[in-house]
Amino acid sequence: MAITMKPVADIQKKYAQRAQAAAPDYQSGVMNPKADWATNAKAAEPAYQAGVQDAISRGAYGKGVNKAGTQKQQQKASTLGAQRYGPGVAAGAADYATGVTPYLDTLQRIALPQRGRRGDPANVERVRAIANALHAQKTGQS
Repeated sequence: MAITMKPVADIQKKYAQRAQAAAPDYQSGVMNPKADWATNAKAAEPAYQAGVQDAISRGAYGKGVNKAGTQKQQQKASTLGAQRYGPGVAAGAADYATGVTPYLDTLQRIALPQRGRRGDPANVERVRAIANALHAQKTGQS
């Protein structure tokens, strides 16, 4: 005997409606968790690493890109992404400043080699000094 299912359009409609109504429950759950997020996330790092390695071995990223395709990416980015971009950036402005400040400080401390004439290969050393300093900042080696 086959399993009787509701039409997918009905399931989709109920899913969207219930999700809208559950927003306060979601917020409450985030603010009052059963366990600490950071503790559990850190404890799950080995599982995360194993999952990423498994996904790499299966080529899951490329398969997902192929499945979605450019049209879906453009449609979602140009509608949802465009609506959320400004408010999202505004909400994260303080975090952005906190994150970028160490790199700006690093750039201000670099003593660049003297600039040579146009096309002088020694000018690349100026770029190398910047790249090395920023890499050291990012990797905690500064």
